[in-house]
Amino acid sequence: MTERMTKRTFLRTVGAAAGAGAVYQTMQTLGLFGPVVAQAAPPDLPAGSGRGKRVAILGAGISGMVAAWELSKAGYRCEILEATRRVGGRSLTVRAGDVFDEEDSRQKVGFDRPGHLYANLGPARIPHHHTTLLGYCREFAIPLEVFTNDNRAALFHNRDRFAGKPQTGRRVRTDLRGYVAELLAKAVDRNALDDVLTAEDKERVLEMLVRFGGLDSERRYAGSNRGGYRGPRVNAGLEAGEVAAPLDLDELLRADFWRYKLHFSDFLNQNPTMFQPVGGMDAIAEAFRKRVGHLVRYRRVVSEIRRAGDGARVVYRDGYRGRPAAVEADYVVCTLPAPVLAEIANDFSADVRAAVAGTKFLPSVKIALQARRRFWEEDAAIYGGISWTDRDVTQIWYPAHGYHGRKGVLMGAYIWSAEPCMRYAAMTPDQRIRAAVAEGGEVHPGYADEIETGVSMAWSKRPFQKGAWPKTDTLPARLREPDGPFHFAGDQASALPGWQEGAALAAHAAVEAIAARTRAG
Repeated sequence: MTERMTKRTFLRTVGAAAGAGAVYQTMQTLGLFGPVVAQAAPPDLPAGSGRGKRVAILGAGISGMVAAWELSKAGYRCEILEATRRVGGRSLTVRAGDVFDEEDSRQKVGFDRPGHLYANLGPARIPHHHTTLLGYCREFAIPLEVFTNDNRAALFHNRDRFAGKPQTGRRVRTDLRGYVAELLAKAVDRNALDDVLTAEDKERVLEMLVRFGGLDSERRYAGSNRGGYRGPRVNAGLEAGEVAAPLDLDELLRADFWRYKLHFSDFLNQNPTMFQPVGGMDAIAEAFRKRVGHLVRYRRVVSEIRRAGDGARVVYRDGYRGRPAAVEADYVVCTLPAPVLAEIANDFSADVRAAVAGTKFLPSVKIALQARRRFWEEDAAIYGGISWTDRDVTQIWYPAHGYHGRKGVLMGAYIWSAEPCMRYAAMTPDQRIRAAVAEGGEVHPGYADEIETGVSMAWSKRPFQKGAWPKTDTLPARLREPDGPFHFAGDQASALPGWQEGAALAAHAAVEAIAARTRAG
């Protein structure tokens, strides 16, 4: 028996075939949008309301510094214990001369000195609706610029399709949308959706499909100038130009582009407009350091987190003096990543210990490469954005700054799937560069001749991190609640793993919970 196709089923079918963009346009056509939910405001604690209370904050990443900033404004006496010599946690921007460690290696950044030659080896973009983090950028006067996440001139590469030749995003998107629109138009024409659509809806959907897919007067897809023209130029030039023939539908369906790569920028947290701080993501960490840096105690490696009456006692090793020490506090805000926290002796409740142990982090790898010239701009007119490949490197990012400069730093690999991450993490830093350049050469012929130097970060091997961000399906709600004097923050205590917004929101929640307990006496 055939299932009756409701509007919801119809929209789900459109989404599976053509991505969220098609669903958006279909919903708009049918008038199905509702109101947008606003973002909550940051904490507003009365001045002096925390006077006399002491808070130990574990970790000087974004979450720890947000908590320190908001609590100290209310009079709480805060102390941040940080295991390394720097603030920022996983927010790591590297430049010429910087030195950083993995568990078994040390790398020195060999980029040239110009200010646009840097790499964000941690977070690199801020969605426009991450209003908490953007609010701090506004409050601290951190200049922002647009981060180009989606560029139709960037490339999609699948080794087994199109003879291994990369295809521009504009052609892949245009042709796939055209084919899907034609198929849906045929279904509507054949009255397949008469039990779902009214006569008026049917005509509106047909008109939408013609416009959405660039169909001809017979509602067929035969190519569109949206995908560009034949020959080396994208635009028509002085003459009208000849529209490129559509890519083969069978090849498109057998490629992996449509599984999620094509609608990657339709995911809510990848939607334009996206931003980056001018000069590097660490501008945010640096702005917080200027305000709460005096509260940070560097090279304090926590070894125990204990209860002490109604408060807590944190034991740590003083990396400068080489001996154990302790701090006592009314409250503890713990932002340490769960894989690190799980190895520290503690007095957490059994359910909290289980939540910490069950939180797994992804082993992401990033590889940044300095090129002797900006060949992606000069040869392919790619200005920012991301190319995709089915090789291990997964993504190649083009810098959204320093346009038309003599040199540039691109992200030659951004890997998050477990197996390729493990393969790259097992390599030496030099081996990673060579492997990434070899794989990137399938996307950009002549790649190896353009690359001068590079650095990499395997986050699973980063001391005091042991991973890049929490896996969504392991996020425990229990870490969003206090455990006596212990409060948890960081993106692992939010619904936004891997985003600085999640880290900031989790810090706000911990601050609010501490303030509520202080008020309750």
